[in-house]
Parts: sequence; structure tokens; C-alpha cells
Amino acid sequence: QVQLVESGGGLVQAGGSLRLSCAASGSISYINPMGWYRQAPGKQRELVATITSGGITNYADSVKGRFTISRANGKNTVYLQMNSLKPEDTAVYYCNARGWSPGSVLPYDYWGQGTQVTVSS
Repeated sequence: QVQLVESGGGLVQAGGSLRLSCAASGSISYINPMGWYRQAPGKQRELVATITSGGITNYADSVKGRFTISRANGKNTVYLQMNSLKPEDTAVYYCNARGWSPGSVLPYDYWGQGTQVTVSS
């Protein structure tokens, strides 16, 4: 069984910063990519940022230049540094990992439990 454990959410004023962390554990051979998604009330879940095992990143246009995703070398851990936060960044942030279990040919999408980020104006 694979678990994604997130931490780092909270309440911050507009213009402030937060750093989210997500660590994957369990019976998993390989993860690629890892990323963050978010879901605001009444809206669909949307991509925030992803990073491959080779360090290639992809960002939603709305967060480019403000958020930075990174991945710990050799570890199934991903971070999201969020700067210049805006009220519209308020959402539940979910960690995602596409991974292969031992002996599995097809990957599976794993999700964390979500962490609330609230940005006040």
C-alpha cells in the first residue's frame, strides 16, 4: 500500500508564503511524475505543478513565477514553495504521484489526503 503524506498548509495573508511537502511511502518501485493539484470550493480540481524524476517542471499559468516545485534527490518527496500568495490561491492542495508497484506494468495515480491553504486579503 502506498501513502502520500502532506504537510505545510495553513492561513496566510495575501503576499505571504507557504511551503508544502509531500512524502510517498510504501510498496512502490518507481514514481514519475509527482505533482500538486488544488480544488477550490465549487470548482474542479486543477493542476498546479508537476515535476519529473529528471527535474522537468510544468506549471499552471496562474502560478508561474510565484510557485516553485522541487523534488528531493533520491527520495519520493516533493515540495511546493508558494510565494506572493493571492486570495484566489485558496484551495485544498493535493499531492499526486504516478507510480508503479513492484511487478506492475501499468502505473497508478496516488493521491494525498489534501491540505488546506487559505489566503486572506
